[in-house]
Amino acid sequence: MAGPAGVALYRVLAVKHTGEKVFVAVVGRHCEAGDIHPGDLLAVPVAGAHQLSMTSGYNLVGRPAVIAVHEGTARLLVRRETLEDFRRRDIGG
Repeated sequence: MAGPAGVALYRVLAVKHTGEKVFVAVVGRHCEAGDIHPGDLLAVPVAGAHQLSMTSGYNLVGRPAVIAVHEGTARLLVRRETLEDFRRRDIGG
């Protein structure tokens, strides 16, 4: 996957206005300012190959799905990691 090829999508959780600054909280811990509201989708262009490779399971937040889109057709390449995926790896103690 080429670096400029990726687009990351996040769901806006909260918007905080402090003076002239706007802080936006989105799933994936990515912040952007703008005219958006909780529940909106935020698309960050040029997320690239690092979007998946730099993720981790920190706080049991699963890795995102990878979807290829070509000429209006979407195809799942890597499914989203679920809480069940984390549970399956746990051997208990």
